[in-house]
Parts: sequence; C-alpha cells; structure tokens
Amino acid sequence: MQERLKKLPKEAKLNLKENIKITKIIKKRKPKDFDYLMQDIHNEVFTKTDCLLCANCCKTTSPIITEKDLARIAKHLRLKPAKFIEQYLKKDTDGLWMFQQTPCVFLDNDNYCLIYEVRPKACREYPHLDRSKNIQLLNLHIKNTEICPAVFDAFKILKQKIK
Repeated sequence: MQERLKKLPKEAKLNLKENIKITKIIKKRKPKDFDYLMQDIHNEVFTKTDCLLCANCCKTTSPIITEKDLARIAKHLRLKPAKFIEQYLKKDTDGLWMFQQTPCVFLDNDNYCLIYEVRPKACREYPHLDRSKNIQLLNLHIKNTEICPAVFDAFKILKQKIK
C-alpha cells in the first residue's frame, strides 16, 4: 500500500486531463441515474479497499470541522469548546475550522481513529463517492484522486462506463 500511495499523486496528475474530460461529459449529459452509478462504483472499489491499510486522507489532509462536530468532539473529550479550539483547531483561508496538524492528531499508529464514534462529518462521508447529488462533487473527486486510492480506482471505472 505504501508504494501505491507514493505513486498516487503522480498517477493522478497523469490522468488529470482524462478525468477533467469525463467530468465535462457527465456535467453536460447530466445522467439521471448518476448517483446510482456512483453508489455502485463506490461499492465496487470498497470491496477492494481497506481504509485501515491506507489512512492517507488522515495523514495528508485536514477535514472541515463544523460547529456540530466541534461541540460533539469537545464533549467526547470532556473539553470546553473553547479549549478544544485552542488545543486542536485553526481556521483555514476561508475562515473554516480545521485540525491544526497533519497527520491527524487523532490517528493512532494502527490507522484507527481515536475519536471514530464522534469523528467529523467530513471524515464520515469521505471520500464522498456515495453521496447524493454526486455530479456536484466531480471536481472534488478529481482532487481526491491524488489522496485516495479508492477515488483513483473509481475514476478508472467511471471512464469505462461513461463514453
């Protein structure tokens, strides 16, 4: 897995033009069953993907932390929200909360999340392949091909299915 993760950003860049082209086709056609197609692709890639062997998302990016996430995690850690913010969060350039560091401070050595039961919404939904209105997430998916092997593989399948 580590070898694949090293190669992933370069492979994603090599596929960028094709991925952009297919997303333009999809956005132009607006297939009515696109969410179902993405759900099927999600199911297929995750039969072959074990996030616990990877955890690259937790190692390389920080999720957006909503106010609900902040309150829930702070409560779980038995911290006042202000103390949780001070200890763990910072604002990004858009003024949104995110973790101060990567890899995620809550990522354990065995790739388990120490706050899994109360993890942020963005973490629960990542990599977003199975969400509704998925056509709106295509540009995010392209970006995630550099981070998540499952998204990279999903684009391979998507390109085969949409021509």
